[in-house]
Amino acid sequence: MKLNRYIDHTVLKPTTTLEDIKKLCMEAVEYDFAAVCVPPPFVKLAKTFVGNTTTKVATVIGFPFGYSAIEAKVAESVLSIIDEADELDMVANILAIRNGDWGYVEKEIGTIMPLVRNKQKVIKVIIESGILLEEEIIRCCELYAKYGVDFVKTSTGYAEKGASVEAVALMRKHLPANIQIKASGGIRTFAFAQELITAGATRIGASASVEIMKQAH
Repeated sequence: MKLNRYIDHTVLKPTTTLEDIKKLCMEAVEYDFAAVCVPPPFVKLAKTFVGNTTTKVATVIGFPFGYSAIEAKVAESVLSIIDEADELDMVANILAIRNGDWGYVEKEIGTIMPLVRNKQKVIKVIIESGILLEEEIIRCCELYAKYGVDFVKTSTGYAEKGASVEAVALMRKHLPANIQIKASGGIRTFAFAQELITAGATRIGASASVEIMKQAH
């Protein structure tokens, strides 16, 4: 297992500096991580830092709470695409999910998907699995599978509970094989990353990526 190719090396804190982005990108290139995940205003800069390497640039949409309007998420997605982001990690409208407004959840993804597909970008939908009921996670998997998203992602890292082996296993059970799972939120050790991958995650979002790689050796 080439663990480095599973990792989205991430910095999303609101106090992120240019220096943080440079360091993140340099580490990602050094370790040949799958991607860097950066705040939207830093996408262009990250693209210049990773250059023509195999490391992609991901950014977030509707982050971290997911309750911005569909139109706002569309605008953010368009701007990220203009800035040449390769992958978009969009927070689903957790309010709508928790209130059982599945029509809204469906409208949201139905509006975003054509935009993403038209530009051949990767979309990962963050469902915040740590604060959802099991049946809500299952319903999300069914709905996002119907729209053919690339990944369903566990967490933003901002909720009280992040990734769990149980949530990843549940998602894997209810998603078709062609839809991948990104586990993120509180992943700080190689052992935990390995458990999540065994449960079915094919991408790991972490800010402790370098430390995880050091533990792997």
